[in-house]
Amino acid sequence: MKISSPAFGEQQKIPAKYTCDGANINPALTIEGVPDRAQSLVLIVDDPDAPGGIWTHWTVWNISPKTEAIDENSVPEGAVEGQTSFGRPGWGGPCPPSGTHRYFFKLFALDAKLDLAASAGIAELEAATKGHIIESTQSVGLYSRS
Repeated sequence: MKISSPAFGEQQKIPAKYTCDGANINPALTIEGVPDRAQSLVLIVDDPDAPGGIWTHWTVWNISPKTEAIDENSVPEGAVEGQTSFGRPGWGGPCPPSGTHRYFFKLFALDAKLDLAASAGIAELEAATKGHIIESTQSVGLYSRS
């Protein structure tokens, strides 16, 4: 299984368009090699370099396992966006206070769909995935404000 973005390469700079310095919209993502037995996908985007600990930029669950791409500035049909560290659902782009931060785009294939309200945060999402992860992968983008 693999996740990538046509907007930036692995360990490369995320274009400003997708950050607080630009349009602050999610980049397009490509998904490949989802296991046949997957019932749903979960996407978590976070920044482990944030001063106060891991900062969650986006959570999306119940993505169809047939999804091969997530378009720029969109959410897959039928998927649910959860609460982020910004205190609201939806994409919150990179906006580091200083230095270069790493942004992990983590994709999980699950053997079930999740019964979670859109008000769920990262802790509830991670708890709900326990015991259901078939496979996972990640891609990393970088961003620093200049």
